[in-house]
Amino acid sequence: MPRTIKAPPPSKPAYFWWLLANLLALCFALVSWFVCLYVFQNPEVPQNYEILRKLKRAPELKRYVVLDVPNGTARGPRELYKRFFGGSPEERARVNGLLMRNYLTNFEKPLLLTYIEGRYQIDEVRALTENDFLSPGVVIRAQALVKPDEFTADSPYPVVIEYVFPTVDEAALRKFKTGDILEVSKSPNCAAVVHVDKARKDDDEVLLLTVIPIAYGPYQIGKSSSFNIEPPAELRPGAGFPVFR
Repeated sequence: MPRTIKAPPPSKPAYFWWLLANLLALCFALVSWFVCLYVFQNPEVPQNYEILRKLKRAPELKRYVVLDVPNGTARGPRELYKRFFGGSPEERARVNGLLMRNYLTNFEKPLLLTYIEGRYQIDEVRALTENDFLSPGVVIRAQALVKPDEFTADSPYPVVIEYVFPTVDEAALRKFKTGDILEVSKSPNCAAVVHVDKARKDDDEVLLLTVIPIAYGPYQIGKSSSFNIEPPAELRPGAGFPVFR
């Protein structure tokens, strides 16, 4: 009995493989484009910043002086509390992402740019290390003082700041003492809010703000003391905030 031989399946024409290769290349190009766009537009994400740093494309901080800092809103402790204390953790995370992106990109789009003002009593001082967002430098933790009315003395207010000073001056650490009063104003200090959080202090929940001055040069303390602050050469967004754990 004769054996039935099946005909081989028809081969796909050459243009099929050419079209498939081009579609795969197009998909790869689109994915790469979207990934690159995401990385460059979101440097505040620690993984993105590390990629940009390794590519030597990490954003560099501009050396502003007092006269050319971006326009922002100056707020005292009461206004800061009203502006930032409310909201869910998810809303604070979105705000913090915008604040950090603004800082890293030199406030090209100064959304939410806020300068702090007021009187703050220093609780703690320490030098910044390689485990912090930036170094070298000094960070102080201080609580706001507010007059309840014009006839009474200052009293603690539920706003605490972490004031981060980027400086190579080792003597800066000795210029701040626990209990000292720090006077902060938009000009000349230009201390911008870069992170918003909440913390516990004396069994109360307080607003915790991390601020960094963006006007560089001499930082005056009182009438006779000063030290120099300069843009940090290297940042570590992965270190996170707050600085005082």
